[in-house]
Amino acid sequence: MRYVLAALLFSVPAWAQAPPPAPNESQQLNQAISEAGNSPVDFIRALEQHLATYPNSTRRNEIERALVKAAIEAKDDKRIVEYGERVLAREPNDAQILDKIVRALLATDARDSSERALTFAKHYEELLRQTRSQPAPGHVSDAQWREEVDKGLARVLTSEARATGNLGKIDEAIGLARQSYDIYPTAEAAREIGRWLLRAGKDQDALAPYADAFATPDSRNTDTDRAKDRAQLGDIYRKLYGSEKGLGDLILEAYDRTTGVLAARRLRLRQNDPNAQAGNVLDFTISGVDGAKLPIASLKGKAVVFDFWATWCGPCRMQHPLYEQVKQRFHDSPDVVFLSIDTDDEHELVKPFLKDNHWDDRQVYFEDGLSRVLAITSMPTTIVLNRRGEVISRMNGFLPERFVDMLTDRIKDALKN
Repeated sequence: MRYVLAALLFSVPAWAQAPPPAPNESQQLNQAISEAGNSPVDFIRALEQHLATYPNSTRRNEIERALVKAAIEAKDDKRIVEYGERVLAREPNDAQILDKIVRALLATDARDSSERALTFAKHYEELLRQTRSQPAPGHVSDAQWREEVDKGLARVLTSEARATGNLGKIDEAIGLARQSYDIYPTAEAAREIGRWLLRAGKDQDALAPYADAFATPDSRNTDTDRAKDRAQLGDIYRKLYGSEKGLGDLILEAYDRTTGVLAARRLRLRQNDPNAQAGNVLDFTISGVDGAKLPIASLKGKAVVFDFWATWCGPCRMQHPLYEQVKQRFHDSPDVVFLSIDTDDEHELVKPFLKDNHWDDRQVYFEDGLSRVLAITSMPTTIVLNRRGEVISRMNGFLPERFVDMLTDRIKDALKN
């Protein structure tokens, strides 16, 4: 923990760094971080004491950013707001801080904090909607990208609903919460719909969304949350009908309804992207530069060699002739498949690159999200699968004088399994 937080202070690019602090200040800052240990609370105290001693520190901006991160770690809403607002005044588009400061401000239903939360939330919503219209980065599929952005958008709309309701605009709050649930169905959004329907005096209408909140599969929904939803359901139902007779049927209906909504969403994702729900290498279907589709599962029973590269990667070009040597060694082996996996964000760059460099394009594919599952973080990377589709070798980079023999031996090992 200490090392992560300390890194926040000293990981700024050289071109963006402020002038270094005076030697005495620098020594005291290092000592303060060292003495803070692994406690974010002690880390916060040490940095605040440092700023009190050096109010004009040239590292103030970095220290305040580190304080926000530590406050998030410590779940300290007061300091998330205090230092988060300072950082956002300089860097208004920091998504993580925007999300956390909105949540911290809504820890209370006070009018002032709700107004501030709404301002930050609307800016965050604007950023997410801009992001939603952009193409996915190279390491994720379009469907996965859309899924993550939709989750964030639904989350911020739920926050807007809470802030708006706190400001007395009940009908608008209900509309925002419904919009959140429609974009991405969560227990939190359903609960927010129920909350403001109750405030509007529409107890009967509030039953279904509270039942949905109780029934919706949601990793963020804790047992405590579900217990509260169950209690709220019981209170409303007894108020309307005098007992809980029939409440079980209402909950079963909600279970069927929410299960159907989520299943329909998963189906749409699979239709738009066969890799949307892929969690294993064999689940993927990758696209060739010629448009052909290759299900990785169709290669089960063979040794598969993935060469992850990019057009901008100089070492990848140096490694390519060595790959060709290895391929020649297994030229007559139908049980070995070599797949060249391009990781460029801009796919249109690939065909001209292959042509200009005289690379064979017959087994060149786009990574289509495969990099995420295989945790590819550097280029070039070589992955070898055995006959069962299991990763048995990972080579990050390469040693020119040994690469051909090393990869040959690992392919032979893969063929044994």
